[in-house]
Amino acid sequence: MSAADTGRRTSRTGYLLLLPGLLWLVVFFLVPTIQLAATSLYDPSGSLDSGYAMTWSFSNYWDALSTFRAPFLRSLLYAAVATVLALVLAYPLAYAIAFKAGRWKNLMLVLVIAPFFTSFLVRTLAWKSILSDNGFVATTLQVLHILGPGGRLLATSVAVVTGLTYNFLPFMVLPLYASLEKIDLRLIEASSDLYADALTSFRKVTLPLSMPGLVAGTLLTFIPAAGDYINAELLGTPRQYMIGNVIDNLFLVQLDYPAAAACSVVLMAAIVVMVLVYVRRAGTEELV
Repeated sequence: MSAADTGRRTSRTGYLLLLPGLLWLVVFFLVPTIQLAATSLYDPSGSLDSGYAMTWSFSNYWDALSTFRAPFLRSLLYAAVATVLALVLAYPLAYAIAFKAGRWKNLMLVLVIAPFFTSFLVRTLAWKSILSDNGFVATTLQVLHILGPGGRLLATSVAVVTGLTYNFLPFMVLPLYASLEKIDLRLIEASSDLYADALTSFRKVTLPLSMPGLVAGTLLTFIPAAGDYINAELLGTPRQYMIGNVIDNLFLVQLDYPAAAACSVVLMAAIVVMVLVYVRRAGTEELV
């Protein structure tokens, strides 16, 4: 068999190996996304009983933005704050695991992913108990006069952001650890030999080399946090509802499929645009 025949056979094998994954994406991602986009253009005056007519009602998008502007903005704000808090907490932890943990490294990584052994819903319900009005946290803050006598944490924006930060923290830690763990320590030692202090060495060597993990972590945290609705449902009130709660209500309670689909498409489009701009500004285009 010639080298050309071998190359063609290898190429066909590669495409065959890709085929199951491509079929999965087409059936469970591409087709539903197209259907969702089509639903967002249905006649908003239709109903589930009488059926919906395709009228190419692009006004559904404007109605979604104007009617649900507050939940949209609230979702982006909560997700951004939770992402920043997760980064502040995750970077020192990932740094310690990568460079300082020694023989405890594997144990610490297991502890990071341990929350995944429990369902998302149970973890959020646990925070509902932790932040309750008579719980240890609220009582302690009242004793320290950080909260007033009638102050509370549960059913506030603080509770929702806290839940988002906790639930998505591992998604920030693991990419950061993966990037930090690959850094050659000799580069950091070389910066010290060039009379760079610890802060300068971190700013000039460690941080730039960990940027792929930082960008990946922020994306893995921000994107699901922006579409989350469990934390706002369990830890907040309707005043803290995010766009995910609105979409859930429109789909399952009001049965207003065009409005729900329009909100979903707008949210996806906004996140895609923000991600592309962020990745390009961060200088890590190879991630997308």
